[in-house]
Amino acid sequence: MKIYTFHAKQNLPITLDEAWQLLSDPKNLKTITPDYMGFEILSGADRPMYPGQIIQYIVTPVLGIKTKWVTEITHVQDHTYFVDEQRFGPYALWHHKHFIKEIPGGVEMEDIVDYKVPLGILGQLVHPVLVKPKLNEIFEYRKKKLVELYGEYKAPIS
Repeated sequence: MKIYTFHAKQNLPITLDEAWQLLSDPKNLKTITPDYMGFEILSGADRPMYPGQIIQYIVTPVLGIKTKWVTEITHVQDHTYFVDEQRFGPYALWHHKHFIKEIPGGVEMEDIVDYKVPLGILGQLVHPVLVKPKLNEIFEYRKKKLVELYGEYKAPIS
């Protein structure tokens, strides 16, 4: 089975502390996820993020079909990065690395998602017309929402 990689970067005019508070609190995921996905946390988001944390969600990614998604936070380095991995859900593999670093005038947020689609060759056939565009759409929504919440990043003039 093919492993795909999705990569996104965004700069925001906020502090490292603000970025970490936003990204490391699972409750904030609902804010940066499109409403049509019906994102709802069922359990596991009641404390600050830690390795081994299991978070259960309901999402509606396509055709109004509700799907349970269970992720585990496997790695956390305070104010630097964390990793979530799907334990149960729509993907055959989901390994999502979230990185943040300070840059002049703000932070750079970087997401790297390695994933496999289910259903073998059928999944690979629908990947370019359904899965990849949906991931792009979700991350574009997030990018716009974060600009709406925190403003547009402008690199300082030196």
